[in-house]
Amino acid sequence: MVARAGAAANNMQRIAISPRRDWQKTVEDLGLIWHTLADGKPYWNESAYYRFSASQVDTLEAATAELYRICMEAGQHVIDNNLFARFGIPDFMVPIIRRSWNEEPPALNHGRFDLGYDGIRPPKLFEYNCDTPTSMLEAAVIQWDWKESVFPKSDQFNSLHDKLLAKWKDIVPYLKGGRVHFGHVDDTAGEDTLTVAYLRDLAEQVGLKTTGIFMRDIGWNDTARRFVDLDSYPIDVLFHLYPWEWLVKEQFGPYIADSDATMGWIEPPWKMMLSNKAILPVLWELFPNHPNLLPAYFEPKGAKYVKKPLLSREGANLTIVKDGATIAGTDDGASPEGYIYQELYDLPNFGSNRPVIGSWVVDGAPAGMGIREDDLITGNTARFVPHVFE
Repeated sequence: MVARAGAAANNMQRIAISPRRDWQKTVEDLGLIWHTLADGKPYWNESAYYRFSASQVDTLEAATAELYRICMEAGQHVIDNNLFARFGIPDFMVPIIRRSWNEEPPALNHGRFDLGYDGIRPPKLFEYNCDTPTSMLEAAVIQWDWKESVFPKSDQFNSLHDKLLAKWKDIVPYLKGGRVHFGHVDDTAGEDTLTVAYLRDLAEQVGLKTTGIFMRDIGWNDTARRFVDLDSYPIDVLFHLYPWEWLVKEQFGPYIADSDATMGWIEPPWKMMLSNKAILPVLWELFPNHPNLLPAYFEPKGAKYVKKPLLSREGANLTIVKDGATIAGTDDGASPEGYIYQELYDLPNFGSNRPVIGSWVVDGAPAGMGIREDDLITGNTARFVPHVFE
């Protein structure tokens, strides 16, 4: 039985539907082990789906391409005007960022634009997750399998899997030694582990040798001036699902400069600029009144805004202010680097399910979308809901 929820027909629609009887085993077989939260509620939620028109998908795709374009311009602006201190980037990383920006070392150049969209107004950028984007397996594989099973005649904005595989194949000749170490934390929820496992599998499919390593187990060989793994094997290329702002603060952070000439990083150091929320006021300054941007500043302005730390993940430490009152989140002073203030966007509301569009790029090209829904703040327990378009 299908029940419709939503407003006018030209809006995006959230439609209730019965989950597949064996959905847990089905998604587990595809690698999504973390599909249910600790309270028993599903993280992967196929009891509903979002439906779009082809023109709405075209709008999202065009907005994604445009946002990538202006983000690249903003990155060049940061480089040209030496704005690194405003981003909280340590001095020793500046020449490394400049070199990686100018030389364009091999990388996936992938990321996820988090957008507000209701099917009518232009999509609006919340932030650009281009350093350590997650919810990738769900977007690339799990929701596609759901579509093929439930709505085989419908379509889906989704070329993420194919584009990631193609990009790995493209950079193989440029990766020293043909081996990539995949580093991440041993996260309790398993989200980082799943994302790394998926990308590692893609790398092996194109002939790369891979080695997994926890970030805490990365060592430094002072004689060779090289990062090494637990077997003292040199790390030539490191894929790190670990934010650059955390890497530089580790005990081994200063050694990054010493290893810069001998080691490749995926993703590269220049991602420190665009993944930092300080890029949002820079974008607004460069492109005021752009249809895909929300006003953003380094100080509070207006009656309703979201206070965001420059460096945070999964909605952490956000504060939503409306008419001078905090309506969600907390200000716990957890951002020594500072904050930005972005105009509040009123998300579509489907019975307290407020969707945020995650629109993907690979090598700078639009690659599909995933949808997570939560209440006012989209956190790491937000539900992933599939989509189709007609």
